[in-house]
Amino acid sequence: MFSLLHNFEPTPIILSIGFIKIYWYGLFMIIAILSGLFVSFKIGKYHNLKEKTILDLAFYLIIFGIIGARIYDVFLELPYYLKDPTAIFRIWQGGLAIHGGLLGGAIGLYYFTKKNNSSLIKLGAIIAPGLALGQAIGRWGNYFNQELFGLPTTLPWGIPINIINRPELYITNTYFHPTFLYEFTGNLVIFGILLYLNLTIIKQINKKSSQESIFKDQELKKEAIDLKFVILAYLFLYSLLRLSLELVRIDYTPTLFGIRWPQIISIIIISSIIYYKVKNKE
Repeated sequence: MFSLLHNFEPTPIILSIGFIKIYWYGLFMIIAILSGLFVSFKIGKYHNLKEKTILDLAFYLIIFGIIGARIYDVFLELPYYLKDPTAIFRIWQGGLAIHGGLLGGAIGLYYFTKKNNSSLIKLGAIIAPGLALGQAIGRWGNYFNQELFGLPTTLPWGIPINIINRPELYITNTYFHPTFLYEFTGNLVIFGILLYLNLTIIKQINKKSSQESIFKDQELKKEAIDLKFVILAYLFLYSLLRLSLELVRIDYTPTLFGIRWPQIISIIIISSIIYYKVKNKE
């Protein structure tokens, strides 16, 4: 695999027929969404959640998530979009910032739960593993777009970047860190951890439901705490992953005191989770 990545130079378009163009980025986005839905269906089934509920929720998450991701990316690369405002609408060419997508998705999730009188924590925990899997798959779209790569490298898994996609500072370099592959791998690990946590909670629920208990309220409260932990685990692990990857990535992003903006957001999320956990132990 490393040899293939090292010697293969991808192009963003799969197929071009006249004015019709099919992009790898769009294909992987579709696969990511379908994969995330499949996982959410399976987990939701064990929580007695109908597939229709997941589908309805997915509509809100996709719409709000894409809008949030695009607005956030426009904010991060405002000079580029000011030069070509029409590029804002060409999402098939890339440019969906994950932190914006998470914020937009969270707003969509909140609106959906309020509208349908559903549990925000339960739904958030159910979709978290599928979200991590979708992120992993979606990163392959960045590979074919030759974007979001890392520093130059001589490692055998370095990927070739076309000269027109290289930053001016590294114009003479050919091979760069495949940060998409690092994030793909990291997100797969996160997916596995979140899936394990969900299955553990489901096992506990099934065990308790098979026994009558006079402590029903306490058990429901414990279940809510466990499900909340799944959401916090996703936010913590992904922020840690992103914090690390930003040490290698060289794509443009605003900085504050020399710290890249995604790192700042990741630090805020990690610090907030640690503070929350410490405060609730007191």
